[in-house]
Amino acid sequence: MAVMFLLTACGKQEDGKTKIVLTTGFSENEVFKIGSSSCDRSEIMVYLTNMQNQYEAVYGDQIWSRSINGETLEDKVKNVVLARLAQIKTMNLLAESRQVTLSEEEDAAVLSAAETYFSSLNDTEVEKLGLTEKKTEDMYREYALANKIYDLIIQDTNPEISDDEARTVTLEQIMIKTYSQDGDGNRTPYTDASKKMAKQRAENILRKLQSGEDFDTLAQTYNEESAITVSFGKGEKPKALEDAAFDLGNGEISSLIETDDGYYILKCISTLDREQTDANKQKIMEKRKEEAFSQIYDEFLQTQIRNLNEKLWKEISFIHDEAVTTKTFFDVYNEKLGSL
Repeated sequence: MAVMFLLTACGKQEDGKTKIVLTTGFSENEVFKIGSSSCDRSEIMVYLTNMQNQYEAVYGDQIWSRSINGETLEDKVKNVVLARLAQIKTMNLLAESRQVTLSEEEDAAVLSAAETYFSSLNDTEVEKLGLTEKKTEDMYREYALANKIYDLIIQDTNPEISDDEARTVTLEQIMIKTYSQDGDGNRTPYTDASKKMAKQRAENILRKLQSGEDFDTLAQTYNEESAITVSFGKGEKPKALEDAAFDLGNGEISSLIETDDGYYILKCISTLDREQTDANKQKIMEKRKEEAFSQIYDEFLQTQIRNLNEKLWKEISFIHDEAVTTKTFFDVYNEKLGSL
């Protein structure tokens, strides 16, 4: 499920105009409301804590000191959790409107998942998350129903995708950057003078290629991208780069290509990578299905009044406690319900 939306303090009137909804009237620990549905603090904490511990297991707990474009990673994860749970609540309302429910087999799997996950928690985790086994059941049930309504809506979406539409080319590249990047990933464009020098370097490399020097050797020396060999399909790169790449024949070398990120020189290795093209067909298929679902979802979403308990939301933060290590909520779901 890739549909996302931002929760706001607005709704829609019958005439389609925006109606302001004051963020009052919340019950204790209620974080947001969508239509007749609501989300409480324990649900947010389960998602937030599982994602926190998954990140820390891979990158360590120092990752949270980083920021990107002035926003901390903790805030980014919080916003992902908010959007994900808001989406699930809305999809459950959509399922209810279409009288879609879980089967007995699916509901039994929900109970099994809830028992497995809740029993994995220690006393500190139960207390910090504010979780009960009944709430765990409800969360898995809503997650399962959201996936079910998604699958039902897209099941008849099977567009024909041609080789030309999905064609993926494989190339080697030499890229000279026109920006600098700090340790947190924040980019700063070069000054005009530095950009001019970068272009001169790229033009000098192109002259070496035109005089017969080996592309691989020059790429190993000068390329400033993370990879030399790349594969991509249409719509995945800046237009100037894409147009040049798809216009090359096998073994041909491009002229100098300017993009917002820098200057590129390409060498075509394969005009049609069959394995990558077949994989790209699947990616395009999934995108079309998401678009088909989004159309129905977005129309339904506009009929729902949404509001956020901003005071409580601002108070929610990561749990920093060595006894709180839970990170298997989604793994248990995939194990118990992923194949149904």
